[in-house]
Amino acid sequence: METKQAYEEKVKAQLDKLNAQIDQMKAQAAEKKADAAVDYNSMIEDLTSKRDAAQAKLDEIGKASEDAWEDLKTGFETAWNDLNGAFKNAMDKFQ
Repeated sequence: METKQAYEEKVKAQLDKLNAQIDQMKAQAAEKKADAAVDYNSMIEDLTSKRDAAQAKLDEIGKASEDAWEDLKTGFETAWNDLNGAFKNAMDKFQ
């Protein structure tokens, strides 16, 4: 069974990696023509919103007691899966 701290470190690393990939997408969007940039920026906004929701869930885990954090893990996993799915869809469209 994972400890709260190990879980937080793992998902924070995943979020950090995703943040770097979103930044890369923003740079790519800036290089696109106007109509393509609008589509890219819309996808980036959606990803950013979902990332913020996942970060909020992670913050809740960080504030939870050792006994309660497992209950919050499910909410984070749902937010993470939503974010990960949106990211994969965006990456498919970016390529």
